[in-house]
Amino acid sequence: MADYHYREAKGADPTAPLFFVFHGTGGDEDQFFDLAGQLLVGARIIAVRGDVSEGGALRYFRRTGEGVYDMADLAQRTAQMQGFIQARRAESAPSAVVGLGYSNGANILASVQFAAPALFDASVLMHPLIPFTPPAADFAGRRVLITAGRHDPICPAPLTQGLADYFSAHGAQTAQFWHQGGHELRQEELRATQDFLAALG
Repeated sequence: MADYHYREAKGADPTAPLFFVFHGTGGDEDQFFDLAGQLLVGARIIAVRGDVSEGGALRYFRRTGEGVYDMADLAQRTAQMQGFIQARRAESAPSAVVGLGYSNGANILASVQFAAPALFDASVLMHPLIPFTPPAADFAGRRVLITAGRHDPICPAPLTQGLADYFSAHGAQTAQFWHQGGHELRQEELRATQDFLAALG
């Protein structure tokens, strides 16, 4: 199992939701840590630092070009991340396991969900890019929110819609939020995320 560097919010109740957050390319474990505490108050937050460097920018898996993934590396690092998440989950008795990722962080989160559909009760995938066909999986009882920009030059809208359709077709309660911008996060997107997570309470 990979020994990831991560930041954790201590002192949460043992039964509090366990909230994993994953940064975008070039971010780190601090990128969404404070935001996570606002989005899911009282949760045990674990913000994981990507362990792949791309020209000094931290990521969770390798790629050979924009939107071109090293699939063998992705498979290996997905398995490592799955093991890490399962180990942290075993440390308490969370009422729910929730994930949030942006861009590259959304991609590793989605990849872990494909591999272990029962691991997350709910997830927020912000501007994900999955340029391959995910495997069949059972997401019954799982909730997924996908947020995106209509004019995102990195994550084409048809691929984003295809990912949402995939989750819906495989049983997830799937919601979408679109803004009229590009790859940036917007306040209305964060409000939609907060509303989605509030339903966990």
